[in-house]
Amino acid sequence: MTKMKTTLTYILLVLTTVFSTLTADAQTALKKVYNEDINPIEQIDQAVAKAKYEGKFVICQVGGNWCPWCLRFADFITNDTTISNVINQNFVYIHVNYNPRKSGGAEKEALAKAMLQRLNNPARFGFPVFVVLDDDGQVIHIQDSSFLEQGQGYNQAKVLRFFKNWTPKAVK
Repeated sequence: MTKMKTTLTYILLVLTTVFSTLTADAQTALKKVYNEDINPIEQIDQAVAKAKYEGKFVICQVGGNWCPWCLRFADFITNDTTISNVINQNFVYIHVNYNPRKSGGAEKEALAKAMLQRLNNPARFGFPVFVVLDDDGQVIHIQDSSFLEQGQGYNQAKVLRFFKNWTPKAVK
């Protein structure tokens, strides 16, 4: 009987640990920031119009909700007030959805292709990738996100350097 109690106690302990881990992971899940239902060309056009009106540039974070690094970056810049202030003062920041799996049908595939062409094919750098547009909507820089990474996250100094070097004031 003691062996059975020990086995049951062990099983209960394992199940409790697994449940606790799953609950913790669910609570720390990153927020999905990409709207998969909007037209990315229209999204970019609207951001450029807003940037022109506000005297800012546009940052297109190209990626998707399928990309853990994309969601990590969005979480990182949201939770770092120094970075979010630099962004808010200088950029119209948008998350431009890209689905590499071609599962959205011919229309979405055509929109994705047009979006990538409009942004000078940034997918060659992987995801997320950041495209800086001036206030006329012209691509002035494409940033490979791997240069901003550190461990399983992002380096604040590198990210700040990237944003500060591409503000309208710095470029003009």
